[in-house]
Amino acid sequence: MAELGCIPLDDYTLSIVINCYCFLGRVDFGFSIFGGFFKRGILPNTATFTTLLKGLFREHKIHEAQGFFKKIIYEKLCVPDKITYGTVIDGLSKAGNTSMAIQVLRFMEKGGRCRPDTAAYSTIIDGLCKDKMMDQALSLLREMIEKGIAPDVITYSCLVRGLCNLSKWKDVEKLLTEMKAYNIVPNVITFNILIDALCKEGQLEGAEEVLKIMIEQNQKPDNATYSALMDGYCLQGRMDEAKIVFDKMAASGLNPDVQSHSILINGYMKKMKVEAAMSLFQEIRHKGLTPNVVTYTTFLQGLFSVGWYLTAIEAFDEMRAAGLKPNFHTYCVLLNGLCKNSHVEEALQFLHKMEVDGVDCHITMYNIVLDGLCKCGKLDSARHLFYSLSSKGLDPNVSTITR
Repeated sequence: MAELGCIPLDDYTLSIVINCYCFLGRVDFGFSIFGGFFKRGILPNTATFTTLLKGLFREHKIHEAQGFFKKIIYEKLCVPDKITYGTVIDGLSKAGNTSMAIQVLRFMEKGGRCRPDTAAYSTIIDGLCKDKMMDQALSLLREMIEKGIAPDVITYSCLVRGLCNLSKWKDVEKLLTEMKAYNIVPNVITFNILIDALCKEGQLEGAEEVLKIMIEQNQKPDNATYSALMDGYCLQGRMDEAKIVFDKMAASGLNPDVQSHSILINGYMKKMKVEAAMSLFQEIRHKGLTPNVVTYTTFLQGLFSVGWYLTAIEAFDEMRAAGLKPNFHTYCVLLNGLCKNSHVEEALQFLHKMEVDGVDCHITMYNIVLDGLCKCGKLDSARHLFYSLSSKGLDPNVSTITR
């Protein structure tokens, strides 16, 4: 288009290109296009600046995003609107910088620049709840109500989650009552938060009661609802009831996903029901689903725990053949499984292979192998591995020395 010159490039077209690059995780290319505005004598608009800010936050370039936002403000490059401020508040909150997000909110209000909306407040409230700063979160809720900014179901769901995580059930009840007073109907997310929290507390009967209320209020349970209930029953070793929930999920027209299968596999493995777990693992593929790293790691841990060493190695090789990259937990499970099944030398060889392959080996991985070497009496090998840690840039911790 630029070379032909038959269709003039304007701010709208260039902003679309910048947006595309930002979604592709190439905000650097977005800024290259941004430079093209000035070369062509085109003035970028507020949407353009907002898009670049969003791109920086998407790539976790928080410092650069903050610097760019300050430049926009101090040099008056554009007049930020509600979306611009919302983007900055959202990015800072998700990065865990809630205090700075609050400062942006105050700056937004100052001098009548832009009236904050429900989304801006809800984002900060969510960040405060994740930081377990519930008093500040509830205070912000009161503030927005006083200012005539109506909270919505998302606002209350964030607060419910925060209070549930702290097991403040009386405060949760108060919030639910308040929602009712404001005619705010709990949605699927709100109910899922309650069910998940009750299950983790071991209050399965309470969770089932919430499920009944949820259905009575015409809120259809989803995969997350049933998965939370299954997890609750699995945590208590009540596998028959967990399987009933799993079957109920399918009967209600939902397709159990990989996470649902993984929860049940983990439960079976902990109860030493290996055949049931293996059957379910095979069922994942038959349903056209692809096991993920979490599924494989859960499966490996269970196989090693019952001494099925060769099957575990086969599953690990199968996982890598499928193009799945083991994570920190997977490697720890494998090394620990090898050591516990009297294959310490193989664990040591695998650890060395990980080093050669460029895996970021954590001190925890070395501690597992050191423990295995010491327990089987291979003290010379343990001593050699211990003294090699400094050359690898690793510092022994208390666990290392204790072993």
